[in-house]
Amino acid sequence: MKRLFAAMLVGTAMLATPAAAQDEQGNIQVKLLGTVVMPDGAISAVNVDTVGLPGDTQTEANDNFVPTLAVEYFVSNNFSIETICCMTQHDVDAVSGLPGAELVADAKLIPATVTAKGHFDLGPVKPYVGAGVTYFLWVDVDPGEATLPLGVTETDLSNEFGFVLQAGMDVPLGDSGFGLTLDAKKYFVDTTASWYAGDTLAIQTEHDLDPWVLSAGVSYRF
Repeated sequence: MKRLFAAMLVGTAMLATPAAAQDEQGNIQVKLLGTVVMPDGAISAVNVDTVGLPGDTQTEANDNFVPTLAVEYFVSNNFSIETICCMTQHDVDAVSGLPGAELVADAKLIPATVTAKGHFDLGPVKPYVGAGVTYFLWVDVDPGEATLPLGVTETDLSNEFGFVLQAGMDVPLGDSGFGLTLDAKKYFVDTTASWYAGDTLAIQTEHDLDPWVLSAGVSYRF
């Protein structure tokens, strides 16, 4: 997927022509994107284990495709601040130790993110790089099916701050303010997963989420 996205970036640059260059349209840019969220979800530490998990237990979170809205404010032609709005949903399954066991179901995440971006004008193509902060807010988490026979009644994923790196390009379409956009973000953020049987903490593990977030879509600057 990451190689395919890189190919899309190159292909878009090749298709762009000097006629697509535009004057700056304004300070606000809005983007409507299709986004693939590809988290890791690997266990980095086991804090509590009262049920006797196999020693080689390891997990991963599934990918998800979601629509995303991005709003960007240009402080100058070469510097902007961007935030995104989306919600993504993931399951966490064991891939070793308990292969195929669903441990977390339908975990809904709001990845509140703000990045500062530097822009470069290469004529018809306007690449950018950026960096910023994120806060992963879990709004709903259900116990996985495999945990229910253990008496698990509640599962919790901790909300956490993290960092994000960003790169991409904007391709203006004429001088109307409309354009195409490609974007890649790499997040660095963890979470603590806790499984409760009634009021008793049965399992608690640390997880590296660190997702890649790849987006493509349309933009309008005004």
